[in-house]
Amino acid sequence: MRAVVVALGKVGLPLAARIALAGHHVVGADVDPRVVELVNNGEAPFPNEAGLPEALAETVADGRLRAVSDTAAAVAEGPDLVVAVPPLVVDSSARPDWGVLDAVVADIGRGLQAGTTVSIETTVPVTTTRARVAPALEAASGLKEGVDFHVVFSPERIFSGRAIADLDKYPKLVGGLSAAGEARGIELYASFLDAEVRGLGSAEAAELSKLAETTYRDINIAFANELARYSDELGIDVLSVIDAANSQPYSHVHRPGIAVGGHCIPVYPRFLLAGDADARLPLLAREINERMPSYAADLAGDVSGRTVLILGIAYRGGVKETAFSGAFALRDALTGRGAVVVAHDPMFTADELRGHGFRPWDGTSEVDVAIVQADHHAYETLTASDLPGVQVVVDGRGVIDAARFTGVPVRRIGRPNDSGADPGSDIAPRS
Repeated sequence: MRAVVVALGKVGLPLAARIALAGHHVVGADVDPRVVELVNNGEAPFPNEAGLPEALAETVADGRLRAVSDTAAAVAEGPDLVVAVPPLVVDSSARPDWGVLDAVVADIGRGLQAGTTVSIETTVPVTTTRARVAPALEAASGLKEGVDFHVVFSPERIFSGRAIADLDKYPKLVGGLSAAGEARGIELYASFLDAEVRGLGSAEAAELSKLAETTYRDINIAFANELARYSDELGIDVLSVIDAANSQPYSHVHRPGIAVGGHCIPVYPRFLLAGDADARLPLLAREINERMPSYAADLAGDVSGRTVLILGIAYRGGVKETAFSGAFALRDALTGRGAVVVAHDPMFTADELRGHGFRPWDGTSEVDVAIVQADHHAYETLTASDLPGVQVVVDGRGVIDAARFTGVPVRRIGRPNDSGADPGSDIAPRS
């Protein structure tokens, strides 16, 4: 098989490498010349993706994988499969900005040849593949979908950091615009994946399946956050409650936390809502989860005039990404309460922190309050001496060892104070 993968990001590049590892010839297309150069040198353009450096070194060296910047030219070579995984860019309210996806589809259309199957892996609102992508490909190519070429939707189902392994772990879902197109999509994906390749019967079913799995998680987390808030009122440990509930096999309650961030869970429920105006649970879940950074700020007590350290601006631990990170809402909530906010993140330099709108903490200046926003491993071993002057710690991710903070209240969402200090004590003034 010959394949083209368009957009060599954290989804596209591992996918291209996996296809090449299966023995096929792959061209990766990306508009970023730096990415193209690094890939052609057999180097990963981003860190912390298990197996990717080795896969690139092997497949680039033997000619199975190469990168180019001209998508239309790559598609014009007539590959069997073109996989498009550009991000569907969204604004701060997670409303779609179609510019990037439309541009990629137009590039593919300009080079599209008869006999090629185009697969969209970018998560999109339902009906996008049929009503937006296919007509655009027809208009740009002059070809007819279902006659000259096929279009399918196949949602990505990977986790950043383990993408190559995940490709073979979970069933690959494929939905076509026709039975013949879906059958061809299944055949092509099965040629390089060890996982089950499952037909959904339509592109719309495949689109909705992706929105369903991510929206479920958002709703589940919102319920956990509601339980945590109520547990705080009762003075009980929500984790013991959740673990007890989950000991029954029909209960699968997730864990509460300071924020739900990233490219997926905060965004895709909005895509579902965009198509289903009558949906209520996804909207309510978004409202609950978006309030959690403010709730964590409440746990810090009166911070007016105090220095508050945000530990971690990434949306989750171990990842250098800030998409919809709770750090931004937390910063704004604290600033609105009169706090002086500083930030630290082991994944970001001081200049990068400033670029994201945060004042870097120098690591030695005294702070009154510290709030764990991202569960980086580096924070698991923090002690009171690592945070000079700290009087309250709010652990939004449950990673702090409270025994290392003797005399300092460690406040957790939905859990009793762990440190032995008075959880309701005020922050003392600086002398």
